[in-house]
Amino acid sequence: QVRLVESGGGLVQPGGSLSLSCAVSGTIYSDNAVGWYRQAPGKPRAFVASITNGGTTNYESSVKDRFAISRDNSKNTVILQMNSLKPEDTGVYYCNLGSYSGTYYPDDYWGQGTQVTVSS
Repeated sequence: QVRLVESGGGLVQPGGSLSLSCAVSGTIYSDNAVGWYRQAPGKPRAFVASITNGGTTNYESSVKDRFAISRDNSKNTVILQMNSLKPEDTGVYYCNLGSYSGTYYPDDYWGQGTQVTVSS
């Protein structure tokens, strides 16, 4: 049984920063990776960033120079540090357990989501 729990969302002004955490528990394999997705109002869920067990990272182009994904394997936690936030970053952020082979492949393991609102 895999469980993912996100935390750290909130309201922030444009240009500000937020750090999201994803705590992962359950049966996890060495080839698993963790991804972050976001869903803006009225839009489909979209890939943001991913990280493998070995630390290989992958980013959606609009966040590549502003967001940083990292992991603490001792705590089974993945962090998404978001800087220089823009109103278009607003949405519900979800973490996912999947795999990576040149691109991120999500499995059907999702957290409950955490709301991020960027507004003045």
